[in-house]
Amino acid sequence: MIGIVPSVLSADFTRLGDQVREAEEAGAQRIQVDVMDGHFVPNITMGPMIVDAVRRSTTLPVEAHLMISHPEQFIEEFAKAGADFIIVHQEVSPHLHRIIQQIKAAGKMAGIALTPSTPVIMLEDILSMLDMALIMTVNPGFGGQKFIPETLPKIKRLREMIDQQQIHCDIEVDGGIHETVVPLVVQAGANLLVAGSAVYNERESVAEAIARLRNAI
Repeated sequence: MIGIVPSVLSADFTRLGDQVREAEEAGAQRIQVDVMDGHFVPNITMGPMIVDAVRRSTTLPVEAHLMISHPEQFIEEFAKAGADFIIVHQEVSPHLHRIIQQIKAAGKMAGIALTPSTPVIMLEDILSMLDMALIMTVNPGFGGQKFIPETLPKIKRLREMIDQQQIHCDIEVDGGIHETVVPLVVQAGANLLVAGSAVYNERESVAEAIARLRNAI
């Protein structure tokens, strides 16, 4: 099954709980909270309090995508806030084994994210420890960016690596995901699609947006 994962980065924060519930009712598989610190990426967004608010608004699994420096300092805080999946970036984490163990010790699922310029070979030796690998299909930092087509071979290569190792590891893609891109990333091997402005926008309801993405799948 291909899952749609709405990112609340694009949601209307004056009615965050309602927008999260709308996504759940429309058939979303998870909800993602994008955490940015202004250091690893050039933007500042939200923290554990938003994860806690999302957690109290839905029964769906909640992902905390930590686009931050020194994520090891905040794993326990996001775990306590209610994140079911904690995703950290390979680029800021020289000791990935240790951070994955830290996430697992907190009772959470572990994911590692790669920016568009980072090769998937960087995950080869830790794939068996992961619950999810996240391929960024835009440069992290801002919503509403254009999909980078050069990331498609990375998704395909990662799927080949997972199949070769005969392990279960979700492949999530994040950035510029809309109905034209969806068939491309699914064909390449992704099974979780993060969508921000394609779900939360002024053109249509959340239910209509998710139905459109589901139809593209």
